[in-house]
Amino acid sequence: MARRNHTTELGCIACDDLSELGAGKEGWLVNNPNLLTALDTHSIALANRSLVLILHWSEGSDPVGNRVKIVPDLSPIEAEYISAIEWLVFDDIKVLALGTSRGYLLIYSLRGDLIHKQIVSPGKILRLRVRDTKRDLTQDASSEEVCVVMSGVIARFDGSDIQNMLQRWFRERHSQFWDERESENSTDTFGRLPYQLWNVSKYGSCVDAAITGLMPPPLLELQSSQRYYCAITVGADAVISAYRLSVDRSRSIVGAILSKVVPATFSTITSISKMLWRSDPSPTKRPEPKPQPFAQASPLTCFKDHPRKGEKLTLSPSGTLAAITDSLGRILLLDTQALVVVRLWKGYRDASCLFVEMLAKKDVETSRSAYHEHVKSDYCLCLAIHAPRKGIVEIWQMRTGPRLLTIPCAKGSKILQPTYRFASSEVSLSSYVPLELFFLNGDSGLLFVLNRFLS
Repeated sequence: MARRNHTTELGCIACDDLSELGAGKEGWLVNNPNLLTALDTHSIALANRSLVLILHWSEGSDPVGNRVKIVPDLSPIEAEYISAIEWLVFDDIKVLALGTSRGYLLIYSLRGDLIHKQIVSPGKILRLRVRDTKRDLTQDASSEEVCVVMSGVIARFDGSDIQNMLQRWFRERHSQFWDERESENSTDTFGRLPYQLWNVSKYGSCVDAAITGLMPPPLLELQSSQRYYCAITVGADAVISAYRLSVDRSRSIVGAILSKVVPATFSTITSISKMLWRSDPSPTKRPEPKPQPFAQASPLTCFKDHPRKGEKLTLSPSGTLAAITDSLGRILLLDTQALVVVRLWKGYRDASCLFVEMLAKKDVETSRSAYHEHVKSDYCLCLAIHAPRKGIVEIWQMRTGPRLLTIPCAKGSKILQPTYRFASSEVSLSSYVPLELFFLNGDSGLLFVLNRFLS
């Protein structure tokens, strides 16, 4: 009986430029903790501490045919380096976001142009997360967010603010009113992007974190101007911690207005006073931006089990489930709404997890013809567990379903997933794109995708 192939080869990313990132040595993709990867549809970005390499491809073409190198302007005095990387995709706009060890958020175009640079908070950015959350607990409407994770700190940018900034940048770029020299040297192209910042170090520093979504307010508290998010952190001191993040919506609106009016008014008064007094211009050094104050973060619960340490956290698309790996080779499936561990796997040291959506039902596979697209309800949520020491990837059905599939995975491989795409409201349910799982073999450079059908 012929052996079934559960993956499809997409191409090979091997090229000479990868040698600058360490390619050519066995295990270079997985053994270097400073090597970062971010995958998007037909694009992959790889970065070390000072260099980013972007490879583009399309179906039937060579993945290395279109390459872009980005060398960010990092501070040599502070030994600044790239510490996080992620794609930001808004309909027809695609850019690359970088986080640095000094707490800066950098956004680059596909041509390598610096679009935006902003300090989030002093410290190393550990991870950039992109997803959508509900705008209100009583409505199905959602809003996109970019979450910046630092050690004991978590920040949230609204996706619409970033999208508006990018649209303005590309409009000016295309209308040829953009000064190339200024764009390279400017550190704040369109001013600071508004964001919220919380301190989540009550139970110790964290190595990974995520905002899972909106949550109900505390009992006996007014709900008129408050919005609350739930945040989950993992770390060495507490394997799992949960926080209620508070956002005063009325105060944030006033603050946004004042942040625009007061600087403009002060600038006008300063210009008029200089004209009246005719003072000699003196060179002034641009002041360093002040850190944003923290909003309120109330601790909810924590799970401490020394010497166990939390290592990585992966969220499901809805944010209701989180897969957490620890230092003892266990994987915990957490219900982020009830804050209860609902499932546990043992014997998976150095594992990594990603949620995927599969067509697991045979009747669904056969009922849909080649002329009809599958809808969201056809797919079931699964958890992919990559166990590098075993050399396999397992697919488990959520929440308490069986193991559906076991796939051999070559040594030196990494599982990847395209970033969340900020889709417009015009996208219909019939064009639903499920979560897919990709395999990148660092030693051979081959890129595969997991087939959606299990049988």
